[in-house]
Order: sequence, then C-alpha cells, then structure tokens
Amino acid sequence: MNRKLISPVDSKTPRSVYVHVPFCLRRCGYCNFTLVAGRDDLIDSYLQAIEREMRQLEQPHEVDTIFYGGGTPTHLPTPQLEKLLQLTAERFPPAADYEWSVEANPADLSDEKLDLLAAAGVNRISLGVQSFRDAKLQLLERDHLGADAQSAAQRVRPKFAQLAIDLIFAAPGESVPQWRDDVRQAIELGADHVSTYGLTFEKGTTFWNRLLHDDLQEVDEETQRDQYLSGIEMLTTAGLQHYEVSNFARPHRRCAHNENYWLGGGYFAFGPGAARYVAGRRETNHRSTTRYIQRMLAGESPVAEWEELTPEETARERLIFGLRRLEGIDPADFAAATGFTIDQLAGETLDRFERQGAILRRDDRICLSRAGLLVSDAIWPDLL
Repeated sequence: MNRKLISPVDSKTPRSVYVHVPFCLRRCGYCNFTLVAGRDDLIDSYLQAIEREMRQLEQPHEVDTIFYGGGTPTHLPTPQLEKLLQLTAERFPPAADYEWSVEANPADLSDEKLDLLAAAGVNRISLGVQSFRDAKLQLLERDHLGADAQSAAQRVRPKFAQLAIDLIFAAPGESVPQWRDDVRQAIELGADHVSTYGLTFEKGTTFWNRLLHDDLQEVDEETQRDQYLSGIEMLTTAGLQHYEVSNFARPHRRCAHNENYWLGGGYFAFGPGAARYVAGRRETNHRSTTRYIQRMLAGESPVAEWEELTPEETARERLIFGLRRLEGIDPADFAAATGFTIDQLAGETLDRFERQGAILRRDDRICLSRAGLLVSDAIWPDLL
C-alpha cells in the first residue's frame, strides 16, 4: 500500500486535527508529556479556552482524521467529555470514511464513556495498555492492572471499528519471554493496531532521576534488540503489517492520522502544548496548561514558539518521516513533492548508511533495512 508524499501546496488546507487533553489522575514516572495531574478544577476553564481557540477559525473545516491525545482524554468527566466531542464535531465535521481516534486509559474507560464516544462518532480507541503484567504496570506507575486492560479491550471491541493498543518494552528487569507475553495478549484480544515503544529515560522525569541515583537500571542493548525483533516477528506472523518503525496494523487499519504526519500533510492542533502545521508554518502552544488557559481567556495568542520552514527544511523532514515508514520513499515521488532530489539533500550520507547496511536502495525505493530499524534514531540527526 504505497502512498505518495503530500506536496507543500496540498498541505496548506489541513484535513486533520489534533486535540490535546492534558488531564491525568497522576503522572507516570517515565512521562514527559504536556499534562497536569490532580487538577480537575481546571477542566471547565480548559474547555472554555479550547472553544475560544477553535473558534479563531472563521468557519468549520471538514477533516478526514481527528485525534484526541493527552494526557488522558477519557479522564474528563462524562459531561465535559461530551461538550468537547460536540465542539469538535461542530468545528471539524468529519468527512466520509473518517477516522476519529481517542486515547484512553483502561482504568477510567467506563461503559458510560464508551457509549458516549461511540454515539459521538468516535470509531477508533487507542488503549494505553503498556503491559498486561501487574508488576510491570506497578513499576511504570500506571493506575490500572492487567485485568483492567483486558476488560477495557473486550468492551471496546463490539462498539468501535478499531482497537489500537500501545505497549512498552524494555522496562527495568523485563525479560524477553515476559515481553512476548504482553505481545501475545494484545494479539489474542484482536487488536487492529499495535504500537511498541522502548522505554526511554527522559530528562526531567522521576525515572531519569532514579536512573542517575542507580535506583533503576536500563535493560541492556542486546535484550532491548531481542525484544523489539521478537515483537516484529510475533505481530507480523499474526497478520499485522509492520508499516512504521514502531507501528503495526492489520490490512486497512493503519492510523490514518499519523500517516498524514509522516507523508507531510498539514494539520490543525488545539490545547496546551499542541503543535500545528499549516501552510509551511509550525506553531506550538504554551506547554503550561494554566498559562494556556490564561492566555486564551485573556484574548491573547496561545502560541509559544513558531517557525516558517524553508523548502529544504520541509524536504529534509519528509525524507526522515518517509524513511520511518517501512515502505520507504520513491525518489521520483519525493522529487515531485518537494522540488529536491534525495541525492541533493543527503546522497553521501545515505551512501554511507547503505555501505553500513542500514539503508537499502532498490530501483524505485529507498528504505531502512532490518539493521537500520535497530539504529534508526541515530540516523535521523545526520539527515537533518
């Protein structure tokens, strides 16, 4: 299913919208996302602010994809969640064959909220499972148990067209068989989409501090490699296509919202810390939820940072995102979409990675090799 890159001209009118819901019951030790924990008193003010931000667009925009991320969108109490759903559908009416994704936490996904989401038109639930093993969930400081994740997935299945499951591997002390058991359970639950992410220790998180004080130890590189590769083997054997470095999907169940990012499409975005890309301009809102609310309710811009991408910067980003996709890049399509040839931008660099076995060049594609998948994060800086 080779899809073409989206040209800068075509990306000027976004067909995707991201809504950031920053509220969580608590912050997990590994998390550095934009969120606030234990501040439900801000929810109503947040809804006022995000309505004002959405109404800055003079008229509704039809979109193909909507994505609620967080934080934990399903942490919102039912009345406030309903208000956000109604506002989004009014300002961004879904087109035919749309995808509307909502990230959900197994611990707060009540039947009432599932019914509300389904009635609003949400058709894809992305469950932040991370693991089905209670000891690992406790280590990751999650607020659910494996049984909660199983129950949530089983209740999502009948009501929504798509079930996506996120898993984390390489938790401290985790063995390859333990990781394989997490993957097995996701497959047995009939997940349409599975994302697998290696645990990272980000500066500013409690996990980072615990790592510095030898309270946590990273899993060794060989075990991390074996876990990643065993996940690929199990998921592809079960019929899910490995279509992006960390993502697997059953046929016709790829995340259309993320595919738009990777192919260079534009997108609207709303909420604290949300980043939008419209007509070659990238803007990022203030990460502080309170600062975002204050600015919006005062009639000020929520934008904290912005940049106008040059044509070359745009092309380099598309090169990286294109290589993240397992299908890789068609050089002719890339040149037509960006105005640059791949050799112009990174010919010598890609030649070097090809000699090292990380890049494969075929007649009409350039893509990562299996070895390249294992070191992909080290490749991107050289391409920028």
